[in-house]
Amino acid sequence: MRFEIVGNTERVTGQPDVLIIKTREATARIWVYSDSIIRVNVSKAFDETDHSFAVIQKPADQLEYSETTDEIVITTSLLKLRINKSPLRFNFYTANDKELSKDDERFGINWQGERVINYRKLYADEKFIGLGEKTGNLNKRGSSFTNWNTDAALHDTKTDRLYKTFPFFIGIHSGLTYGLFFDNTHKSYFDFGATTDEQMSWFGADGGDMNYYFFGAQSVAKIIEDYTWLTGRMEMPPLWSLGYQQCRWSYMSAAEVLDIAQRFRKEKIPADVMYCDIDYMHGFKIFTWNKETFPNPKAFIAKLKAINFRLVIIVDPGIKIEDGYKQYDEGVDKDYFAKYPNGENYTADVWPGRCHFPDFFRDDVREWWGAAFTALTEPGVEGFWNDMNEPAAWGQNIPWLVKFGDKFMPEVRNAYGMQMARATYEGTRKLLENKRPFVLTRAAYAGTQRYSAVWTGDNSAYDEHMLMGQRMVSSLGITGMSFVGVDIGGFTGNPTPELMVRWNSLGVFTPMFRNHAMQGTIRREPWQWGKKNMAIIKKDIELRYRLLPYIYSGFYQSHKNGMPLSRTLAIDYTYDENVYDVKYHNQFLFGDNILVAPVESMQLTADVYLPAGEWHRLSSGEKYPGGQVYNVDAPLTDLPVFINAGAIIPMQNGVQSTNENGDGILELNVWYGTQVSSFVYYEDDGTSYDYESGDYYKREITFDPAKRTVTFSEVEGSFKSRFGKIQLVLHGFGNLTSLKKQAKRLKPVKNLSASFTIEF
Repeated sequence: MRFEIVGNTERVTGQPDVLIIKTREATARIWVYSDSIIRVNVSKAFDETDHSFAVIQKPADQLEYSETTDEIVITTSLLKLRINKSPLRFNFYTANDKELSKDDERFGINWQGERVINYRKLYADEKFIGLGEKTGNLNKRGSSFTNWNTDAALHDTKTDRLYKTFPFFIGIHSGLTYGLFFDNTHKSYFDFGATTDEQMSWFGADGGDMNYYFFGAQSVAKIIEDYTWLTGRMEMPPLWSLGYQQCRWSYMSAAEVLDIAQRFRKEKIPADVMYCDIDYMHGFKIFTWNKETFPNPKAFIAKLKAINFRLVIIVDPGIKIEDGYKQYDEGVDKDYFAKYPNGENYTADVWPGRCHFPDFFRDDVREWWGAAFTALTEPGVEGFWNDMNEPAAWGQNIPWLVKFGDKFMPEVRNAYGMQMARATYEGTRKLLENKRPFVLTRAAYAGTQRYSAVWTGDNSAYDEHMLMGQRMVSSLGITGMSFVGVDIGGFTGNPTPELMVRWNSLGVFTPMFRNHAMQGTIRREPWQWGKKNMAIIKKDIELRYRLLPYIYSGFYQSHKNGMPLSRTLAIDYTYDENVYDVKYHNQFLFGDNILVAPVESMQLTADVYLPAGEWHRLSSGEKYPGGQVYNVDAPLTDLPVFINAGAIIPMQNGVQSTNENGDGILELNVWYGTQVSSFVYYEDDGTSYDYESGDYYKREITFDPAKRTVTFSEVEGSFKSRFGKIQLVLHGFGNLTSLKKQAKRLKPVKNLSASFTIEF
C-alpha cells in the first residue's frame, strides 16, 4: 500500500473566494465561511460539483491573505490560519495568536492507498466532546471511534459502530475552544490520543477528500451555534410530539392500540402518541395496512384523535419483491432501486423477505417515496418512524459494490438514513400541507436535524444503558440534534420495577419521551407496575406536561440558534474539571435552568456536583451553594433535580394531552437570585407552519432582584396566547412565596400583549 504525505507547495493561486495551493501530491483549497469558520479541502481529484449532504451555506465572496516565502496567512476578525508552505501544514490560531490546533509537523495530511488521514498536535490538557451517538465518557480523550452506520442490535456500553455518523467534535485546552467538522461520508475514524503515546490526535476516512470545517469561536455554545448555522437547524416540532409517547413491537391490532389509549384516559395519565410497529402492515410491505387487524385505518385513527391521540407508524426502506405490489412495480418500472454494477437491482432479505432498496440519493426517487405516504396520510397519520435505514439487511454486510446512482456503498452508506429521512420529511410535509409532520429516524448523518428527530436505537434494560443513553442524548445535542430520545425502560430485556420508575423519571427531562420495548419482553405501560409504581410514573408524566411551556420555549432556542434542549454541563461550565469526572458526567442541563442528576435504580442517595452559583432542589426548595459536591437523597419518588438561582420557568396546570386548552393560567415560577436574569418565552399554534410568517407569540421576561420586579416585554408576533392569566410564583424569597398573598397590592394587568412590570 502506497504511503504519501502532502509535501511542499509548488504553486499558490488566489481567487476572489478561494485560495488554491498545489503540491506534487494533491491540491488544497481554502474558503472562509464566516469570521469564525474556515474550510480546508485537500484532494487528489476534487469534484467540482462539491456536493455536501450536511452543509447548507456558501462561502464568503471575498478571501484575503498575505504571503511570504515560508507562510500564507488568512485572517478574519476571530480566526487566523497560518499555512506553512514547505511542507504544507495547516495551523489555526485566534486572531490574537493563541494556538488553537495545528497539524502534526511530521505527518500532517497523508494517504495510505485511498485512505486519507490528518494527524494533529495533541495538547497536554486537551479534552474532546462530541461525535454524537457514541459510547464511552463525555470526554473522548484517550478513546477512538469508527463511523459506519450499523444495525447495532444488542449493543453494550462499549460497542462502537452504532446507527449514526456525526463527524463533528469540539476541542478544549488552555482556556480555549475550537470545533472541527470532517464532512466525509466514507467510513471514518477518530482517535483522540488513544494510540499515539499522547503525541497526536488523528481523524480520517477510507476514501474521499480531507475536507473539514474549522470553528474558532471561543465558547462551546457559540461553536454549536456556528455549526448549526452551517448545517441547518431544526424546525419547530409538533407540540403533540413533546408529550408522552407509548410504543411497543408490536401492538397487534387497531383494537389493541385503542384499548391502550383508552386506558391512559381512564387512569388519567397524560399521553399524546401511540405507535404502530411493523405488524400494522400487510406482510410487512411498506405503505400497506393489514386488512384483518387494521381493517379501517381512517376510522381507527379518527377514534384515536377523538380522545386526543396521534398515531406514529414505522416505515422501513426495504420494498418487497412482489408483482402487483404498487411500490415494487413502480420502482422497477422507473428504475428507482440500488443496483449492482451490471445493472441488476440489489436484493437482500429484511422483514418482508426479499427486497429492493430505494436510491434516496436521487431527487426523483425521494419525490416518489414522499408521494407514496398518501396511503398513510389520507387515513390521518401525522407521525413517521424511519427504521432499518443504516441500511440494514439480515447479515449486515451489504456488498460494497452496490451502487446508488454513480456512487458505491462505501461512499454513501453513512448518509443513506439521512436521505431516507429527508425524503420522508419532504413528502409528508407536502402531503400534510400546513401541518407539521413528526419524523423519527434511527440512522443519520450530520445535518439530519433539518428533517427529523432521532433516538438511540435498540438499548437494553439495565442501569448502565440508562446512564449511557443520557450521555448520548447530550452528546447528540452538541452535534445539532436537539430532538432526541431513548427507549424508556430499554428495548431489549426486562427492567425491574425500580429501573422502570427511575427511567421514566429521567424521561421527563429527555427531549423525546418515548416508552418502547421489543416483543417477548414484559409490558411497559404505566399500569403494568402495580398501583404504587403507577402513581409515581403518573406523577412524573404530569410534571412533563406542566413543563411543556418551558420545553417548547427551549425548542425555540434550538430552532433559532442550535442550542440543544438537553445540554452537557460542558456547554455552560466548559472549564470546570468536575463536569468531565466520570462520577458526574451524566449530569446535564435541561434548557437554561434545570440541572438533572441521573441516578441508578437501586441507589437511594447520590453524590451530585453543582457548578458555580446557587441552586435550589426542585422538590424541596432547599438551597445549595454551587461549586461543591453534595450527597443528596434520591428516592424513586424524587430524582435529584435542581434549579439555577434566578431561573424563570413557565409552567401550566395539568392537562391530559397537548390538544387540551387547559385552564388558561400560565404559572410563572421565579427562583431567587442576586443577579438580573431573563427568559425568552415562545408560543405558537404547535401544529402549523404559520409561525414562519410571524404568527407566533414571543416575549422576554426579566427578573431584577434589586428593583424587586418581574418585567414582561411587549409581545412579538401575531399569535394570541392560549394563556389569559399569569400566576407569579416565587421561590426562595424568604416569607414571600406567592403573589397571591399580595393580591391587594397588585394592579390588574389589562393588556397581556403590552409591556408591563409586576413589583413584589
